[in-house]
Amino acid sequence: MTVFSDFNSQRPKQVWPGIQARAINGERMTVALVDLDPDQPVQEHHHENEQMGFIVQGELTFNIGGESRTLHAGDTYVIPSNVPHDAVTGPQGCVVIDVFAPVRADWESVEQVDPAPSAWKMDR
Repeated sequence: MTVFSDFNSQRPKQVWPGIQARAINGERMTVALVDLDPDQPVQEHHHENEQMGFIVQGELTFNIGGESRTLHAGDTYVIPSNVPHDAVTGPQGCVVIDVFAPVRADWESVEQVDPAPSAWKMDR
């Protein structure tokens, strides 16, 4: 396990078309920087992992367990294990930080794409 890293050094995983995640795994959890293209739908799905996150930039209309809300930078969300959820991004796209427990082992088989910086303009 790597103790220190940065998101832009991670090879993105193409989770779905228009959605790339840079994931860092610990022993029991995953943190991911996720870039979503403009006007990008995220199909309804569910997973065993509890998911928490926040919007870094852009806009995302989230439907979690039948409750819908449009979120902006700084807004947070919590998705309990196995609760169906879907979303669609706004016209500028969206960048989120997601935390999953347990580790997103299912992402190990997801295609990795060439390294490229996130849409999030991190100050360095």
